[in-house]
Amino acid sequence: MPSIKLNKTVFNRLVGKELSDAELRERIPMLGTDLESVEGDEINVEVFPNRPDMLSEQGFARAFSSFIGVKKGLRKYAVVPSGSKVVIDRSVSDVRPFTACAIVKNLKFNDEKIREMIQIQEKLHVTFGRNRKKLAIGVYPLEHIKLPIRYFAEDPKKVKFQPLEFPRELTGLQIISQHPAGREYGHLLEGKDRFPFFADANKEILSMPPIINSHRTGKVTGQTSEVFIECSGFDFNTCNICLNIIVTALADMGGKICSMELEFPDGKKTTPDLEPRRMKLDVPFVNKWLGLRLSEDQMTDLLSRMGYGFEMGFVLIPAYRADILHMVDLAEDVAIAYGYDKFEPEIPDVATLGEESPFEVFRRRISDVLIGLGLIETSTYNLTNSNDQNSKMGTDLKLAELESAVNTDYNVLRAWMLPCLMKVLHDNKGTEYPQNIFEIGNCFKLDASSETGVCEFARIAVALCGPDADFTRIKQVLDVLAQALDFKYESKEVEHPSFIPGRVARISVGGLDVAYIGELHPQVLANWELEMPVSCFELNMTELYKVFK
Repeated sequence: MPSIKLNKTVFNRLVGKELSDAELRERIPMLGTDLESVEGDEINVEVFPNRPDMLSEQGFARAFSSFIGVKKGLRKYAVVPSGSKVVIDRSVSDVRPFTACAIVKNLKFNDEKIREMIQIQEKLHVTFGRNRKKLAIGVYPLEHIKLPIRYFAEDPKKVKFQPLEFPRELTGLQIISQHPAGREYGHLLEGKDRFPFFADANKEILSMPPIINSHRTGKVTGQTSEVFIECSGFDFNTCNICLNIIVTALADMGGKICSMELEFPDGKKTTPDLEPRRMKLDVPFVNKWLGLRLSEDQMTDLLSRMGYGFEMGFVLIPAYRADILHMVDLAEDVAIAYGYDKFEPEIPDVATLGEESPFEVFRRRISDVLIGLGLIETSTYNLTNSNDQNSKMGTDLKLAELESAVNTDYNVLRAWMLPCLMKVLHDNKGTEYPQNIFEIGNCFKLDASSETGVCEFARIAVALCGPDADFTRIKQVLDVLAQALDFKYESKEVEHPSFIPGRVARISVGGLDVAYIGELHPQVLANWELEMPVSCFELNMTELYKVFK
């Protein structure tokens, strides 16, 4: 968990109540954080990664003040239009396509406030920004910038500026190898023909995200009173929430939040958006999860202690809260406000004996049989990409896509296992043949009837790769498996784009279609750069287990 250092004097002033060291030691852990120490004028705490809004004096004090009842309820922040804009060029669409921006005025920076601001930026980079992979943050003194601002991508050899705390100008490409930040984060731009840049109306470079700011236009000092803030990354909603966390912290420092108009290639947006999200409060659901019998009024009072508002049956969620996705998240905050120490332990009135899941027993039996045949078990990721799942296999399956993927190599959930085994074979082309492998794991498909829109099921895939890998060999493996598990199957010839016509069959057990078996098409082998034939089958274990039950 990330640790932060809080200035106790600043913290108590923001809380609105002077607390003794003993009171701080007692109350801070009750908020769901881990207090490391209170020494002198310094408080050291660990914050759970799901609460990035608490990674500063301002954010932590806001949550703590509400929790102890000093300033309960939803905090409201005024946002006034700045009349300024940021133009996002289409060229960034293949690099870091989104940004959220704001201006904060009336700031009075000193050494302490600069330290606080740097801490917010660093901690958000590490946690919410995943070490800048997901998003990067830039803060700039507005007095050195001529508006409007442009966000664009360009050949890094053609753009030159003086990076922060560096004695001379460098090109974008030179920064990657010569600047300390470039060496640390340069891998995030690896393989890109163009790098992203922010520049003002005078074409003065502000920064090269996610690496470094300009020394001339990106260094905040004690004389700075107005700042321009940008968060750039791969998902607009993530950038917007991060921006909300920063601007509300600066507002608690005394700043005035000003919005900016963002001109994207496909439309306009205005940020920051500090309007609270609304979620219908499900009182029975929360009570069931917590084992309590709270009324709606009691529950809303507890939620107000966690910084929420309430209106006509709806909970008003602060715009800087990134962790509230489901009613269970509200239930957790109700439990924190209620107090875990007040929950009374109860012994269940049902006696049970622990035992291994029957499905896991079934799964292990299959694994043991295949290992006994000399096959090697592999383990790959549930996350993959559409190129592996469809393009290379000649299929067109509907895949469950991630809403906010870190990169395009892992942006969908796998719908079937064979492509994962093919990747293993591709990555081991230099290894001696034959290569006979299998994997048991979970696959996913879209399902509108489920709560998440996706259903999960277990599958097993077997692949034989070598000079003698043919339909007969893979059918022998299936026959041994059927004999060991004592089930009979039927097969019928079908067509499948991944397999050679006439050498593929559909397997059914008890009237249920459970598998495909056959020899992979030469084009599929070529797509995976394999020179040896591959025979394989993929079996739906979830459906097969239904037959056994």
